Amino acid sequence: MVDEIIKSMQSKMDKTVEALKKDFGTIRTGKASPMMVEDVRVDYYGTLTPLNQLGKIACPEPRMILITPFEKGMLKDIEKAIFAASLGLTPNNDGSSIRINIPELTGERRKELAKVVKQKAEEKKVAIRNIRRDANDELKKHQAEMSQDELKGHQDKIQKITDSYIAKLGDLEKEKEKEITTL
Repeated sequence: MVDEIIKSMQSKMDKTVEALKKDFGTIRTGKASPMMVEDVRVDYYGTLTPLNQLGKIACPEPRMILITPFEKGMLKDIEKAIFAASLGLTPNNDGSSIRINIPELTGERRKELAKVVKQKAEEKKVAIRNIRRDANDELKKHQAEMSQDELKGHQDKIQKITDSYIAKLGDLEKEKEKEITTL
């Protein structure tokens, strides 16, 4: 029973770490990445569809994203969606694909992005702590089945696991901040 609670907790925490990695992938660092635009929603015959389902997204150069739609008729809609997403990117339609040149980041913009990175990391740390609280609450429901010492031991184990996940998030945050702030 305790093992199930801990496995469930770790699974949720792993998903939180993956979510942060995905969030960080969408933050522009001066280098092109397909993750920057893959979740942009495009109006595809009345349905908002992620861009990565409507075409091939590639980075042929370090500072360029190339989007080749499966249907050429979608070029204008994709272009509109990229503008509407407020990513600070300017799509160039060449008739068969869309090219997006990634401009160099200014010092001020780098500081803003570093703040965004801190904010996203803090949100995920709060989520990890909420998962810990839920696991401890679940453990307390089964308190009658164990001694106080066992309960305390399990809570300590949960705290150690939580600390390790918080540290992972901190490492990801530092790595992304370094990526943003280095020229």
